[in-house]
Amino acid sequence: QVQLEESGGGLVLLGDSLKLSCTASGRTLSDYAMGWFRQPPGKEREFVAAISWSGDSTYYAHSVKGRFTISRDSGKDTMSLQMHSLKPEDTAVYYCAADWGAPPLSDSEDDYEFWGQGTQVTVSS
Repeated sequence: QVQLEESGGGLVLLGDSLKLSCTASGRTLSDYAMGWFRQPPGKEREFVAAISWSGDSTYYAHSVKGRFTISRDSGKDTMSLQMHSLKPEDTAVYYCAADWGAPPLSDSEDDYEFWGQGTQVTVSS
């Protein structure tokens, strides 16, 4: 069993940057692909970014490509999401998730077995 915990959320202004972190416990993440999803207010959860178990491959939603960077430190069982040029539409609860499945990287939440509780990101204009 893997327990995931997000941190780093908060209230920021339009154009600001913010870095989210995801820390694992219970089991190493080294064999899992990892992903970030978000759920905007009143909307369904959506894919943000994913990274392979090795960190060599990444995949981004079109809406965040070029602004967000996903990375991982397998030795520390942590994953991060660096967010730049934040917009009000980035306001959401952000979740990290772990996927035991084989490549390719998935943008479907159904493929992710373990989830964190989420961290709120609010971007004010």
